[in-house]
Amino acid sequence: MSTSKCHARIIAGVVGCTALALAVTTTGPAQAHGRDLARRTLPARDGWASATTGTTGGAAATRDRVFTVTTWAGFKAALAVGGTAPRIVKVAGTLHANGADGAGCSGFAVAGYDFDRYLAAYDPAVWGYDTDLEGEKATPGTQEYLRDRSAAAQAQAVKAAVPANTTIVGVGRGAGIAGGSLQINGADNVIVRGLTLESPLDCFPQWDPTDGSTGNWNSEYDAAVVSGATHVWLDHNTFTDGDHPDATLPSYFGRLFQQHDGELDVVKGADLVTASWNVFEDHDKTLMIGNSDSAGATDEGRLRVTLHHNLFENLVERAPRVRFGQVDAYNNSYVAGAGYGYSFGIGFKSQLYAEKNAFTLPPGVGAGAVLYRWSDYPVTARDNVVNGRATDLIAAYNAANPTTPLASGAGWTPTLRTQVDPAKDVARVVARGAGADRLR
Repeated sequence: MSTSKCHARIIAGVVGCTALALAVTTTGPAQAHGRDLARRTLPARDGWASATTGTTGGAAATRDRVFTVTTWAGFKAALAVGGTAPRIVKVAGTLHANGADGAGCSGFAVAGYDFDRYLAAYDPAVWGYDTDLEGEKATPGTQEYLRDRSAAAQAQAVKAAVPANTTIVGVGRGAGIAGGSLQINGADNVIVRGLTLESPLDCFPQWDPTDGSTGNWNSEYDAAVVSGATHVWLDHNTFTDGDHPDATLPSYFGRLFQQHDGELDVVKGADLVTASWNVFEDHDKTLMIGNSDSAGATDEGRLRVTLHHNLFENLVERAPRVRFGQVDAYNNSYVAGAGYGYSFGIGFKSQLYAEKNAFTLPPGVGAGAVLYRWSDYPVTARDNVVNGRATDLIAAYNAANPTTPLASGAGWTPTLRTQVDPAKDVARVVARGAGADRLR
């Protein structure tokens, strides 16, 4: 490569020609299952993302479309390089998506926004609980108007659009993204592997006095969103709240100042997704599949997701909550901690098939808590274990909730599976293999 062409490849935070030459020795599918992790593709029959055309991401990327990035700006620049030809983005170290020059929340706030003034303006003792803030949001100069524009500035900074035919992979230990949100929107054929994804901390949650009887703080930004996208493989990642779990957050107006949304959302007609060997930890509303009961026109026949060999640890709920989709959850390990609510949320027209999973529940939490019925739709639950004992999850739920029982039989049987472990081995196997630093 000539010097002039090499200079053209060096964009903010992107390691240029030397890294490219080292990263790729050949192109095309010949290396799909070779030593180069960036060239690996989803194995055949490995969950819903292997259906139809399969998922290859950027495995066939040419040398000029392989990037190694060390900054958030460089990462976004690599994703923005034109065209939908395959690309590989290798993440080295931790990318911090906290605004220009590390300024964090103060770097996003627009002139005039002041949180103390916001609290004073919308204190329930002054504002009450009957009127939302939508009118304030549309009124220039109000603190809600200024909060909304500050939030828009943060959104522009922390969201990264992931295009079709892309592989994003961590290289070396400690690779990941802190405070960024991967937006896999309307793209086909995407792979994300080997990253520690620390949930974004919303700098500007909105107070909604009409949310519940005593109001709530609502936040934005998931660590990753799969929206309207197809053939997506999320593998060996660690989703975490890092240094900012909910337990460290303050309260205002008597409600938790919630600065987290979900860790992963699969929504708005997304389809053919496999999430394998990930760790989801220390979070409240963790994994949502389908975001609205009224989205039938978009979601009917879609939201087909496979979850296998994932570790769900110290979570409260949504692991996952399901609407519409045929979701195959097998060989996952659930380790409940303080504040545990439920694991499987049975939502509108959900078709959940849960088999050979392992649940570790603390004293005082019964097996009936594993399932939660948001809507009356049947579920298949077979050969699962709770605290090492074979347990009929539906029977346990129905015994604990006799007035709102769940029926058995999701109406379909999964066929796209590779390695299936006995339920008694799942906790050990998953603990040894799941997470970003276990990718080999």
